[in-house]
Amino acid sequence: MTLLHAHDYGGDGPQLVLLHGYGRSHADWDASAAHLTAGHRVLALDHPGHGRSPGTIPWTIPDVVRHVTDTLDAHDVPEAVLVGHSLGGLVAVEYARANPDRARAAVNLDGFWWGRDYPGAERVSEGLLASAGAVAPPEYIEGQAAGSARLGIPAALAEAAARAAARPLPDGTWQTFPERAAALGILAELHRLGDLGVTTWLDGIEPPLLLVQAGRSLPPAPGMEWFSEFNTRFATEVSEDLAALSGTRPTIGVSRIDATHLMHMEAPEAVAALVAEFVRGLPG
Repeated sequence: MTLLHAHDYGGDGPQLVLLHGYGRSHADWDASAAHLTAGHRVLALDHPGHGRSPGTIPWTIPDVVRHVTDTLDAHDVPEAVLVGHSLGGLVAVEYARANPDRARAAVNLDGFWWGRDYPGAERVSEGLLASAGAVAPPEYIEGQAAGSARLGIPAALAEAAARAAARPLPDGTWQTFPERAAALGILAELHRLGDLGVTTWLDGIEPPLLLVQAGRSLPPAPGMEWFSEFNTRFATEVSEDLAALSGTRPTIGVSRIDATHLMHMEAPEAVAALVAEFVRGLPG
């Protein structure tokens, strides 16, 4: 049994379980959780090999779902709405698939991926693997906070999130996560789901789903203009698939937030309001 690190934000009301994205930690949820605890009990988890959770190899989504289940049992959480961002959104959906009796619903915040043969996918994978598990210089945290500030994320929140997602080393450098072995497993799992296409991937899931896309693209970094074009093209295709799905599947809701991919840090109040409205509308 593997228990994941859990941060209890407290609150009272329907249980929410928050899951973060690739290379991040539960601390990304600090701002959104501050709004959500007004009407919900809120627990956030670190994925295996991220934040303060132990690493597990191989890294597979079915294993992560089991770890989430064991962790929720340890915290006496028999039923919850799973809310995930990016990688966490995919895990939330897969948790709902595997546990229809325990997942009251799932919310996926911009957690969509492409197949191995999608044009440009190999280049994205190479970039992620090149930086996986890197030991970053002492100024790493400052750089992360500055980059987030350009998106309107408060500096204190950005710095705390960056610190929580890495481990300080004695020489002042930072060990980043996930390390390469875990990153290889994560990418394999993302491509496995991406190969299905959005429509097939979401087939057969019983609990209600809320699928949310970012309304704005990340500003392209110098030399990374190609990724901005790649991401815009993929997001458009996903949007078309989701529109078709929501028209035929009454248990699937689709929405959009006026923010970039890091919506829960850029627009925490809007994200919290959207989640709260969705939970209020759930049966029972």
